[in-house]
Amino acid sequence: MTMKKIINLFIAIATASLFGSCVKNELPVFTAPVVEFDAAAWNANGAGLTYPILTRVPGYGRAASTTADPLLTRRSPGIKRFRINLVGQQLPTDAEVFVTVFSTGTTAVVGRHYTQFSQSVKIPANTSFGEFAVEVLNPGTSSATPVDLNISLSGGNNGIKVSENYKIIGLRISQL
Repeated sequence: MTMKKIINLFIAIATASLFGSCVKNELPVFTAPVVEFDAAAWNANGAGLTYPILTRVPGYGRAASTTADPLLTRRSPGIKRFRINLVGQQLPTDAEVFVTVFSTGTTAVVGRHYTQFSQSVKIPANTSFGEFAVEVLNPGTSSATPVDLNISLSGGNNGIKVSENYKIIGLRISQL
C-alpha cells in the first residue's frame, strides 16, 4: 500500500466517524416549577421513613453536621430557618408555597414546644429560594424523651407542585 492510499484511507475513516457519529440529542429541559425542602434533599431519610429527621439545623445547601450546626433543643430556643428550593424555571412573579404540620409521627405540641408558624412561604420573583421559619420554645420541664415536629410542603400558587421525595422534614427537639 502506498503512502497516498494510506492517507486517503485515514481521511475516509476520519470523515466517516466524524459525520457518522454525530447524533443530534434533544436534551430535556426541566421547566415545571417544583418545590422541595433543601434539608430533605441533602440529608438521609430516617430509619423506616420517607423523610429525614433532623437533630441539628443544617446550613443551606449541605447536610447537617454533627459539630458545626446548632442543635434543636429546648436549651437553645429561638427561630430556626430552613430553605425551600424552587426547582425548575424561576417565576416572574412572587410565588406562595404552603406549609403544614405533617401529623404522622408529630409529638411536639404547638404552644409548648414550638410556636404556631406561618402556613405560607413567599418565594420572591426571579429567585429560586424561600425561607421557612419555626420558633422552638423552652417548655421549662426537662424530659429524656425528645419530641418530633414533622413539617410538609403542600403546593402553592402559580401551578407550583411539590417534589414527592423531598416534601417533608422532621425536626427532633431534644428536651435535655
